[in-house]
Amino acid sequence: MSTTESPSTCPVHNFNHYEEKPFGEKIDFYDRLRDEAPVIRNEFANGHYIVTRYEEIMAVYQDAATFSNSAVTVFNPNPTYRWIPEMLDGDEHRQWRKQLGPQFAPKAVEVLEDKVRDRAVELIESIAKRGSCDFMKDFANQYPSFIFLELMGLPFEDLDKFLHWEDEILHVSAGTAEETAQRRETATIAVTEYFDKIIAARRIEPKDDLVSKALAFEIDGKPVNDEDMRAFCLLMFMAGLDTVSATLGITFMHLATHDEDRRRLAEDPELIPTAIEEMLRAHAIVLPSRKVTKDTEIAGCPIKAGEMISVPLNLATRDDSVYDDAKEVLIDRSPNNHIAFGAGPHRCLGSHLARRELKIALEEWHRLIPEYRLSDKSDPKESGAQLGPSGGVILEWDV
Repeated sequence: MSTTESPSTCPVHNFNHYEEKPFGEKIDFYDRLRDEAPVIRNEFANGHYIVTRYEEIMAVYQDAATFSNSAVTVFNPNPTYRWIPEMLDGDEHRQWRKQLGPQFAPKAVEVLEDKVRDRAVELIESIAKRGSCDFMKDFANQYPSFIFLELMGLPFEDLDKFLHWEDEILHVSAGTAEETAQRRETATIAVTEYFDKIIAARRIEPKDDLVSKALAFEIDGKPVNDEDMRAFCLLMFMAGLDTVSATLGITFMHLATHDEDRRRLAEDPELIPTAIEEMLRAHAIVLPSRKVTKDTEIAGCPIKAGEMISVPLNLATRDDSVYDDAKEVLIDRSPNNHIAFGAGPHRCLGSHLARRELKIALEEWHRLIPEYRLSDKSDPKESGAQLGPSGGVILEWDV
């Protein structure tokens, strides 16, 4: 990584924020960026800006007209695809959100309670008798992925295939930016072809799943076409197979290395929802990006139309000007009005489901395996701001 001075009033760096690093190094680096300046120029991946502080990040999220979701990764400022509804703006985005909202509302999520809990118990009971596990491989990737497959009406035996595609799209960091883009494109094509078959089958024979329900939506008074259904399925695929898994990994990394916090949750499960909010805040994992639609300025730094900006959530949620002891994990922190699920019109649709999955996982794990520790065989790595699916989180306990 290198740093130089910029004539545009913000420091200039050159680093790959998707490069795999030992756990903790990425978030420490982002904390230093926040301390350095409110806006950073990163020359990596076509060049882009990083907004580093809560006030400016919130302003970006709330101004969708200036900061468009039409491009959401700095690797591709001019995408030929769109993930629905994330990469939509304006009225089209609102129509999709309005129809999707009830599918992810608290009442809809509550219906899944028994299936989610049964899956958690089944997995944890099979793990408990071993005395150790590769947490990401054996639990964190398996558990929420089952829920996603259930929602979408997809066969669980295809999980390994999905996890490989998800890794290629969201976590691959080796090689040049061009090589990375090529691997993402190859995996995206494979996912799209898979969902083409699912969409065609559901048009002929609808089921009680999210694909069938979305096929009944109307946008601008017209049924959703196959192209938009592919885009919707691709986004659901990436969201459903990634964020909860990574958050589970980070949460259990913390608890396995902080005995007092772990014991408090095991002895007082009522504390679990509060602890989850704190883990979401302290280790917000998503690194959203936006495309600038007109010449603007952020914290005195001029940014031209067409530029990409990155607005990592952890830079907002760990800002000391907003949260006391922001870099510390305080599992009983209250109030805790974080933005780990984003803000503004594109705030995460699946937040209720994610919270429910996390709550059930922590409740059942600490009921069945209350005492555990991080093995000295562990070597956790981060990709972006989160634990990569390769894991390296080895937990041990006495049987």
